[in-house]
Amino acid sequence: MQNKITKILKAIADPTRREIFHALVVAACALPITQISGQFNMSRQGVTKHLKTLEEAGLVQINNQGRERFCNADTRPLKEVNQWLKFYEQFWDDSLQNLSAYLDGKV
Repeated sequence: MQNKITKILKAIADPTRREIFHALVVAACALPITQISGQFNMSRQGVTKHLKTLEEAGLVQINNQGRERFCNADTRPLKEVNQWLKFYEQFWDDSLQNLSAYLDGKV
């Protein structure tokens, strides 16, 4: 699971990949790579490289339809990251409550 989360975090660490992923999520349908690359100030090859990283993280699915390649966003892997983060959120909530109790003289 850690390796999968690492891939997801690596994929969304780059602002361009986050924008590409966001564009696909908002579109709510498969978009051709040519249309995606038209939204960014970079070559199709550059966008394809970003899409490959997103695909390896499970955030994008790329399918061939004739001569065109279509991309779909898959938000399900983000649930795993969210679950992982919830542990730390609970840790900090507990720590702050303990600190508050200590400062209030309740401990």
